[in-house]
Amino acid sequence: MVDPESGLSLTIARIVQRLQGSSLHSQLERQARVSLHKPEIKLESLKEDIKDFLKTSGWEKKLQNAVYSELNVFPSPCHPAAPPEHMKEPLAYMRKAQGSWEKRILKSLNSMCTELGVPLAQKRPVSEQKELLNKWNEMGTDEPDLSLFRPVYAPKDFLEVLMNLRNPNYENGEQPSFRNHLGLIQVPLKVKDIPELKEDFSELDLNTGQLGIDDSAQVPPEFFENEHVRIGQKVLAEQDSAAAQQYVRQGCPTALRADLWALILNISNQPEDILYYEQLKSNVIQHDLLVDSLIYKDVKLTASNDDYYFVFEDYLYQVLLCFSRDTSVLEHFTYSSATPPKSYIRGKLGIEDYAVFYPPNGVIPFHGFSMYVAPLCFLYHEPSKLYQIFREMYVRFFFRLHSISSHPSGIVSLCLLFETLLQTHLPQLFYHLREIGAQPLRISFKWMVRAFSGYLATDQLLLLWDRILGYNSLEILAVLAAAVFAFRAVNLMEVTSLAAAEAVLADLSTLKVMPLLQIFLFATVT
Repeated sequence: MVDPESGLSLTIARIVQRLQGSSLHSQLERQARVSLHKPEIKLESLKEDIKDFLKTSGWEKKLQNAVYSELNVFPSPCHPAAPPEHMKEPLAYMRKAQGSWEKRILKSLNSMCTELGVPLAQKRPVSEQKELLNKWNEMGTDEPDLSLFRPVYAPKDFLEVLMNLRNPNYENGEQPSFRNHLGLIQVPLKVKDIPELKEDFSELDLNTGQLGIDDSAQVPPEFFENEHVRIGQKVLAEQDSAAAQQYVRQGCPTALRADLWALILNISNQPEDILYYEQLKSNVIQHDLLVDSLIYKDVKLTASNDDYYFVFEDYLYQVLLCFSRDTSVLEHFTYSSATPPKSYIRGKLGIEDYAVFYPPNGVIPFHGFSMYVAPLCFLYHEPSKLYQIFREMYVRFFFRLHSISSHPSGIVSLCLLFETLLQTHLPQLFYHLREIGAQPLRISFKWMVRAFSGYLATDQLLLLWDRILGYNSLEILAVLAAAVFAFRAVNLMEVTSLAAAEAVLADLSTLKVMPLLQIFLFATVT
């Protein structure tokens, strides 16, 4: 462990190093130079006067938000002597499992490539480039033949891998007696119990006003909503990321949500950001990648068939195609257990000088990937801003839902938390479903991998994602999954097969997220 003092100095050094290469750093330098010409800047108190100028002109707040964003995204520093892979994932058996899973994905991608005789990447002919540019805003009208393409993997394939995860430090004969865990996930990770969750999610308690609750004994809903909107406007006026993050724990008013999320994620859509998006678009126009067909196929199989999201088909293509070309996404692999796949120039296999990351962002899309973007289309209609918000949501949260790690917000911990909550607080239901071969995780896994996108009504999903941003954690996904089972417990106790259990839980679109979470967390006897 790093002691607090050296840990703090390591964190400061890392943030300074990262911000020195940013556009914010050059903007601050420019503003400092501009301030030198102002009469209130005196030579004898130069340093303090410039500081005061940056404070009053709002630049200090921008710097604070950038620092806060860095603290939210990057993990606490490891011990200086720790190898770099420990920052990615401290447990060796998790790293090994993730490596094996990546090999399987690559094998699937390469075999598809060979079977179809399609190269991983090729330059588009000029005529095709012009055609794509002309129909950029109406790509949904295009109907390429994708019948031979298949998703590289689906959530159920990933679940099979997680079910076979084992800690080698346990002998085969003594599998986790540590908690007498009867679920599908058999690895000994520490997950929170209800008292700890109550403490972490204290703002969700029954006596605190919430958006998403129709009635409250304490405060009339319209009174709370009016006051909450007023505070939200004040938070936006202050442009303070930390205040915005605290605020959204009680939900975002619809009219303020887009701006509040952008503030929390420190997205301002500057001219250079728009230019960067245009460069990505240009890369899409010029080169055709095999993953483009996987993206088309996924959108057609998921969002295009969804009553809420089919209208955003064009946006989804634009964002996801640009995302696949964005090399800045590679940076998240420093704190992700995953490693970006490499491809080699033909005839140069194994020679590192001829290796490139494939796809350029290092992320191979799977079945349902486009559903991470779809809900954001309700909030952002300007493609470059929509793109930046999605990219930031991905590198903060969503990547954890499809990589094997021991992180508390990682999918393995979420599965274990879900199973533990059910086994502890609804033991009869848990054992009944287990006995009939309907392990609860087989049903809830797809909800959590997609962060419930495509399962909840959009207004409810956005209320849930408010809390993901507010608490900077995905643990609420596991809590909600358990709460859904608790809500439908009476019906589930009567089913006699997995198919019947799935039928009971097939439609979540009428559920109200906040009452479910509150009742499960704060009305459960512990």
